[in-house]
Amino acid sequence: MSNSAVAKRYAIALFQLSKEHQLLDQMEKELRIVKEVVTSTPGLTALLKSPKLSKEKKKEILTEAFSSVSPYVLNTLMIMIDRHREDNFTGLADQFIELANEERGIAEAKVYSIRPLTADESTAISSSFASKVGKKSLLIDNIVDSNLLGGVKLRIGNRIFDGSLRGKLERLGRQLLG
Repeated sequence: MSNSAVAKRYAIALFQLSKEHQLLDQMEKELRIVKEVVTSTPGLTALLKSPKLSKEKKKEILTEAFSSVSPYVLNTLMIMIDRHREDNFTGLADQFIELANEERGIAEAKVYSIRPLTADESTAISSSFASKVGKKSLLIDNIVDSNLLGGVKLRIGNRIFDGSLRGKLERLGRQLLG
Protein backbone atom coordinates (compact mmCIF):
# COMPACT_ATOMS: atom_id res chain seq x y z
CA MET A 1 0.00 0.00 0.00
CA SER A 2 1.35 3.45 -0.89
CA ASN A 3 2.46 5.83 1.83
CA SER A 4 -0.28 8.35 1.01
CA ALA A 5 -2.98 5.66 1.29
CA VAL A 6 -1.59 4.56 4.65
CA ALA A 7 -1.39 8.14 5.91
CA LYS A 8 -4.95 8.79 4.72
CA ARG A 9 -6.30 5.84 6.73
CA TYR A 10 -4.73 7.12 9.93
CA ALA A 11 -5.86 10.67 9.13
CA ILE A 12 -9.46 9.57 8.56
CA ALA A 13 -9.54 7.68 11.86
CA LEU A 14 -8.06 10.64 13.75
CA PHE A 15 -10.39 13.05 11.93
CA GLN A 16 -13.44 11.05 13.00
CA LEU A 17 -12.19 11.07 16.60
CA SER A 18 -11.63 14.82 16.46
CA LYS A 19 -15.19 15.41 15.24
CA GLU A 20 -16.67 13.13 17.90
CA HIS A 21 -14.87 15.01 20.67
CA GLN A 22 -15.11 18.50 19.08
CA LEU A 23 -11.31 18.78 18.93
CA LEU A 24 -10.86 19.47 15.22
CA ASP A 25 -9.05 22.82 15.60
CA GLN A 26 -6.85 21.60 18.44
CA MET A 27 -5.80 18.40 16.65
CA GLU A 28 -5.10 20.29 13.44
CA LYS A 29 -2.77 22.67 15.33
CA GLU A 30 -1.07 19.73 17.04
CA LEU A 31 -0.54 17.88 13.77
CA ARG A 32 0.89 21.03 12.20
CA ILE A 33 3.39 21.09 15.09
CA VAL A 34 4.21 17.39 14.57
CA LYS A 35 4.77 18.04 10.86
CA GLU A 36 6.95 21.07 11.60
CA VAL A 37 9.09 19.14 14.09
CA VAL A 38 9.49 16.14 11.77
CA THR A 39 10.36 18.23 8.70
CA SER A 40 12.70 20.59 10.57
CA THR A 41 14.49 17.67 12.26
CA PRO A 42 15.47 15.28 9.46
CA GLY A 43 17.36 13.04 11.87
CA LEU A 44 14.18 12.30 13.82
CA THR A 45 12.62 10.13 11.09
CA ALA A 46 15.92 8.32 10.55
CA LEU A 47 16.20 7.73 14.29
CA LEU A 48 12.63 6.42 14.52
CA LYS A 49 13.15 4.10 11.54
CA SER A 50 16.36 2.67 12.98
CA PRO A 51 16.09 -1.07 13.62
CA LYS A 52 18.63 -0.70 16.43
CA LEU A 53 16.11 1.12 18.63
CA SER A 54 13.37 -0.83 20.33
CA LYS A 55 9.74 0.23 19.89
CA GLU A 56 9.64 1.19 23.55
CA LYS A 57 12.61 3.55 23.13
CA LYS A 58 11.03 5.08 20.01
CA LYS A 59 7.79 5.64 21.90
CA GLU A 60 9.74 7.19 24.75
CA ILE A 61 11.37 9.63 22.32
CA LEU A 62 7.99 10.53 20.82
CA THR A 63 6.39 10.97 24.23
CA GLU A 64 9.17 13.38 25.19
CA ALA A 65 9.11 15.27 21.90
CA PHE A 66 5.33 15.64 21.76
CA SER A 67 4.36 15.79 25.44
CA SER A 68 2.03 18.74 24.81
CA VAL A 69 -0.19 17.06 22.19
CA SER A 70 -3.51 15.41 22.99
CA PRO A 71 -3.60 11.71 23.88
CA TYR A 72 -5.44 11.00 20.61
CA VAL A 73 -2.63 12.40 18.46
CA LEU A 74 0.09 10.82 20.61
CA ASN A 75 -1.63 7.42 20.59
CA THR A 76 -1.99 7.58 16.80
CA LEU A 77 1.75 8.22 16.52
CA MET A 78 2.40 5.30 18.89
CA ILE A 79 0.24 2.98 16.78
CA MET A 80 2.17 4.11 13.72
CA ILE A 81 5.42 3.22 15.52
CA ASP A 82 4.00 -0.24 16.36
CA ARG A 83 3.22 -0.80 12.68
CA HIS A 84 6.53 0.59 11.36
CA ARG A 85 4.88 3.64 9.74
CA GLU A 86 7.26 6.25 11.18
CA ASP A 87 7.87 7.77 7.76
CA ASN A 88 4.17 8.65 7.40
CA PHE A 89 3.94 11.30 10.13
CA THR A 90 4.03 14.24 7.70
CA GLY A 91 1.62 12.45 5.36
CA LEU A 92 -0.76 11.95 8.29
CA ALA A 93 -0.61 15.67 9.10
CA ASP A 94 -1.13 16.68 5.46
CA GLN A 95 -4.09 14.33 5.00
CA PHE A 96 -5.69 15.45 8.29
CA ILE A 97 -5.30 19.14 7.37
CA GLU A 98 -6.85 18.42 3.98
CA LEU A 99 -9.83 16.69 5.62
CA ALA A 100 -10.23 19.55 8.14
CA ASN A 101 -10.11 22.16 5.36
CA GLU A 102 -12.67 20.17 3.35
CA GLU A 103 -14.95 20.05 6.39
CA ARG A 104 -14.74 23.83 6.81
CA GLY A 105 -15.02 24.63 3.09
CA ILE A 106 -11.52 26.08 2.97
CA ALA A 107 -8.86 25.61 0.30
CA GLU A 108 -5.17 26.35 0.75
CA ALA A 109 -3.78 28.75 -1.83
CA LYS A 110 -0.27 29.90 -2.66
CA VAL A 111 -0.37 33.50 -3.87
CA TYR A 112 2.74 34.77 -5.63
CA SER A 113 3.15 38.55 -5.75
CA ILE A 114 5.98 41.03 -6.18
CA ARG A 115 5.49 42.38 -2.65
CA PRO A 116 3.81 41.14 0.53
CA LEU A 117 0.01 41.39 0.32
CA THR A 118 -1.92 43.56 2.76
CA ALA A 119 -4.71 42.04 4.85
CA ASP A 120 -7.31 43.75 2.63
CA GLU A 121 -5.72 42.37 -0.54
CA SER A 122 -5.61 38.84 0.93
CA THR A 123 -9.27 39.10 1.92
CA ALA A 124 -10.24 40.36 -1.54
CA ILE A 125 -8.33 37.56 -3.28
CA SER A 126 -9.85 34.99 -0.92
CA SER A 127 -13.41 36.15 -1.51
CA SER A 128 -13.09 36.43 -5.29
CA PHE A 129 -11.28 33.13 -5.94
CA ALA A 130 -12.92 30.90 -3.29
CA SER A 131 -16.16 30.72 -5.26
CA LYS A 132 -14.24 29.78 -8.43
CA VAL A 133 -13.00 26.60 -6.74
CA GLY A 134 -16.24 25.88 -4.87
CA LYS A 135 -15.03 26.84 -1.37
CA LYS A 136 -16.14 29.31 1.30
CA SER A 137 -12.71 30.90 1.72
CA LEU A 138 -9.02 30.50 0.98
CA LEU A 139 -6.17 30.05 3.43
CA ILE A 140 -3.53 32.19 1.74
CA ASP A 141 0.20 31.59 1.85
CA ASN A 142 1.78 34.70 0.30
CA ILE A 143 5.10 34.12 -1.51
CA VAL A 144 7.04 37.14 -2.73
CA ASP A 145 8.41 36.58 -6.25
CA SER A 146 10.05 39.58 -7.95
CA ASN A 147 10.20 37.69 -11.29
CA LEU A 148 6.46 38.26 -11.83
CA LEU A 149 7.05 41.95 -12.75
CA GLY A 150 3.54 42.79 -11.46
CA GLY A 151 0.13 41.31 -10.67
CA VAL A 152 -0.47 38.03 -8.85
CA LYS A 153 -0.39 34.32 -9.57
CA LEU A 154 -2.47 31.84 -7.54
CA ARG A 155 -2.06 28.12 -7.08
CA ILE A 156 -5.06 26.38 -5.50
CA GLY A 157 -4.59 22.63 -5.43
CA ASN A 158 -3.66 21.73 -9.00
CA ARG A 159 -5.25 24.85 -10.54
CA ILE A 160 -3.24 27.93 -11.45
CA PHE A 161 -4.69 31.40 -12.03
CA ASP A 162 -2.02 33.57 -13.61
CA GLY A 163 -2.74 37.29 -13.59
CA SER A 164 0.91 38.29 -13.46
CA LEU A 165 2.49 40.65 -15.94
CA ARG A 166 5.11 38.00 -16.81
CA GLY A 167 2.35 35.47 -17.55
CA LYS A 168 0.50 37.94 -19.76
CA LEU A 169 3.69 38.74 -21.68
CA GLU A 170 4.43 35.03 -22.18
CA ARG A 171 0.87 34.40 -23.46
CA LEU A 172 1.13 37.40 -25.81
CA GLY A 173 4.49 36.11 -27.09
CA ARG A 174 3.00 32.65 -27.80
CA GLN A 175 0.08 34.27 -29.68
CA LEU A 176 2.44 36.34 -31.82
CA LEU A 177 4.60 33.31 -32.62
CA GLY A 178 1.62 30.98 -33.18
